[in-house]
Amino acid sequence: MGCQVIGTDRAPAAIGPYSQAIKVGPWVFVSGQIGLKPETGELAGDGFAGQSLQALENLGNILEAAGCLLTDVVSVDVYLTDISLFADFNALYEKFFSGHKPARAVVEVKGLPRGASIEIKCIAHQHG
Repeated sequence: MGCQVIGTDRAPAAIGPYSQAIKVGPWVFVSGQIGLKPETGELAGDGFAGQSLQALENLGNILEAAGCLLTDVVSVDVYLTDISLFADFNALYEKFFSGHKPARAVVEVKGLPRGASIEIKCIAHQHG
């Protein structure tokens, strides 16, 4: 069973030597997404909410390119540069993953690429 590289122009291009996602059988491993706008490669504003929503949208667009739905997501890892924004993130996340609650970890980190305030990655299992 080989690896399939997943890519879409509806999410920002990788800013390093990696793929947006890799699919192996029914499993999809989505690389960490920060709040970059795909059209410009720039952060979606300085605000936490804008960057969070853009990162979640990027994640969803990559999953769609892999043939997955949000309900296929089994695990999510979230990196915040300010853990005091945990409750704010939960409010945004809950709207994105309404009714579906994958396993999740949220950790605070010292810094993220491009000065982003959040990075999100996930693993999905495509049902078919």
